[in-house]
Amino acid sequence: MTELARLKFYATQPHPCSYLPDEQATTLFLDPSQPMDVEVYAELSEMGFRRSGDHLYRPHCQRCNACIPARIPAAQFSPSRQQRRILKRNQDIQVRIVRPAFTEEYYALYARYIEQRHANGDMYPPNREQFSTFLVRDLAFSRFYEFRLGNQLLAIAVTDVLPNGLSAVYTFYEPSEERRSLGRFAILWQIAEAARIGLHALYLGYWIKSCRKMSYKTQYRPIELFVNQRWTSIN
Repeated sequence: MTELARLKFYATQPHPCSYLPDEQATTLFLDPSQPMDVEVYAELSEMGFRRSGDHLYRPHCQRCNACIPARIPAAQFSPSRQQRRILKRNQDIQVRIVRPAFTEEYYALYARYIEQRHANGDMYPPNREQFSTFLVRDLAFSRFYEFRLGNQLLAIAVTDVLPNGLSAVYTFYEPSEERRSLGRFAILWQIAEAARIGLHALYLGYWIKSCRKMSYKTQYRPIELFVNQRWTSIN
């Protein structure tokens, strides 16, 4: 075990919450001078930390604890009837694992996704610097999972491979392909990939009960939620 007690953390000033409009958020960051070590990352993920760009962070709000870390135990996961239909619908997609990189093809897909699916969000309007800083990092454990139909790029799942699981950092996909449910398919594929390579779970970030954008996460069962400093399974 890493001496986590020796690590330094910094809290931001309160700022408007991205998910709950009437709340102020505070974020706890690992000291940016700390090298991005995969073992430290894995241990912190067990305590609800996530990665964004070069930073590991966790919500640290004084008056609110709505952000609950969530993960899917890969070996115990059983797809629902609707999820099995999504898997069948996307049998023709091939997935290729590559190192993170900037390409115009990747960025064009990202820009279409942000513009059509998140025009009211923090990342609108998209730009190349934002894309690179957020997702294209030279980290040994980071992967781009390309989802392709022939030569057509349909989705990219940005995922970190940790000793204790896969961490789903961000997924963006072709917004015109609504019938395929590409976001859900990417999660299902990553759960199966975690099981295939013998990792415990797929870490899905934070679930907020009152946030409609987060509701999809509890559709994957069983799910484990980090509540009161321990992971609790919900079937």
